[in-house]
Amino acid sequence: MTQQARRLRARLAALGAAGATALAAAGVQGAAHAAEAPLPVVITGEDRVDLSLHSDNGDPTEPQVDLRIDVPGKEFEGDGEVPSVHRGEYTIRIDARGLKGVARADLPCEADGLVAVCTGYDLYAGTTFNRVGGIRLDLSDDSEAGDTGKIVVTGEGEGLDFTPLTVDVRVGGPELLNRELSLPKGLKAGETFEPPLGVMNVGGLPSEGAVLRLYGSRGLSFPDDFGNCSSSVVDTGPLLRQHTEVLCTFPGTLDAGAAYSPAGPVRVKTADFALHDIFSYSFRPLEPGEAETLHRGEGRRQGSGPDLTLERAGEADPAQYTRYAELDLPTTNTYDLALTGASASGDAGDTVTAEIGFANNGPAWISALRSGGEPFSFTVVAPEGATVTTAPKQCRAITVDGSVPGHRCSVATPLLEDARLTFPFELRVDEVVEGARGRVAMPDWDNPFDSDPSNDVAWIVLNAPGEPGDDGTGGSDGGPSADPSAPGSGDGDGSGGGTDDDGTDPASGGGPGDDADGGLALTGAQGVGLLSGAAVLALGLGAAVVAYQRRRAGRDGEAAV
Repeated sequence: MTQQARRLRARLAALGAAGATALAAAGVQGAAHAAEAPLPVVITGEDRVDLSLHSDNGDPTEPQVDLRIDVPGKEFEGDGEVPSVHRGEYTIRIDARGLKGVARADLPCEADGLVAVCTGYDLYAGTTFNRVGGIRLDLSDDSEAGDTGKIVVTGEGEGLDFTPLTVDVRVGGPELLNRELSLPKGLKAGETFEPPLGVMNVGGLPSEGAVLRLYGSRGLSFPDDFGNCSSSVVDTGPLLRQHTEVLCTFPGTLDAGAAYSPAGPVRVKTADFALHDIFSYSFRPLEPGEAETLHRGEGRRQGSGPDLTLERAGEADPAQYTRYAELDLPTTNTYDLALTGASASGDAGDTVTAEIGFANNGPAWISALRSGGEPFSFTVVAPEGATVTTAPKQCRAITVDGSVPGHRCSVATPLLEDARLTFPFELRVDEVVEGARGRVAMPDWDNPFDSDPSNDVAWIVLNAPGEPGDDGTGGSDGGPSADPSAPGSGDGDGSGGGTDDDGTDPASGGGPGDDADGGLALTGAQGVGLLSGAAVLALGLGAAVVAYQRRRAGRDGEAAV
């Protein structure tokens, strides 16, 4: 909870239960708040900004401080006009005179030098609809390392009780960059490696301590047990968010301009199923008192071994240090994606069910971490003489190869290393055609991580000569489980097949407006799940890479994850 939120809670408590109830009612009805007491509101925004002497301090067009007003009540989430909690003129005053000679400030609203005044009338519950404006801070000609200043933001208005905001600004403080990483050569899944960790203080002031954060996605772990470190493991919930995190505290001083490295090895263990998992690390300054509290967080396990320490390195080149240090590894593992067809028999007018199976025979999982679970798809074409009457909800009608009617089914990722999925299609036999075959196929790609492309195509066979099931089903030997709750479904959250309460399939990554676009569709029996790595290359890696680059370009001071 932020300090501003605590202030708001304290003010609400001071009103008493009756006052709080009246405020909540006012928020729901959109009427003015109860007249018995002024409405407690909080001016929110970043309360600290550190300006670097060695960078542009983020996007020069974007403010570092986003000023808003936090108003009691439940934030409106519906459609239509947003109900107001308070109506009446109010004024916000931004006083940045404390930055004279320290930094340059670009203020919103009506500004006169380093003072700006913003006015408003309606206030709404929460913060979303109560934006005041942004403050952009940059170095000035007079800025020097160690300079500090303040921005004070206050408010007033009839029937309103404002909690002000103070923004502390510091120039050239400690700035810790991380030694760049390179991909370890020949690393195989199941092996352990030692990344060359290091930190350099490129700021203008010493850092009184540091915090090291190690992050590994689902296929990575950290086997060492240091006494000054604690760990937390998230192994439930969405697969995209499962990870291990280690935090280590170092109380010693890191001098300005000096580089340091761990005195002993720090190991990263890769699981047998690991492929394109994300490892990252970052150093940041240690806050006062943080060494005693950081390791006590909920779900954290304190280490019991000897402490990990930092030792000063020799001469270092700042160009070899970066704000974000991360790797995707290992890159040598493989998986085996396999489609399994079906066979059925029926007379003209009969409706039969064909269950298409999809499996990941491993050993690697399909993480899709960089694409955020971008869906995979494959196509299904019904056999001659038959019409699809019912398809899985995650499949939609398209044309294959520009003219052939078929279906494309979307499969969300990540996909577990032992996934077994099925998709039921109901087919009406319009005309009996002996041995009629319908094609089920994944995209025609060059996927170096799929160890057996031969089972990427399967067949639906209707009225084959002999007994149903004889000949022609294609695909892998032995189909996937028909159990829709089988583990490993590619729903992105680790759950099995099925539908959400709104009737949508959680495994489906597709959305309205999808069409064939030359893609192949998947058909099947109760779920779908699929792909990352090179599969994403074939199905829109360009878009995934652009999204990832934009995400990285937008980071300002946040550790890479």
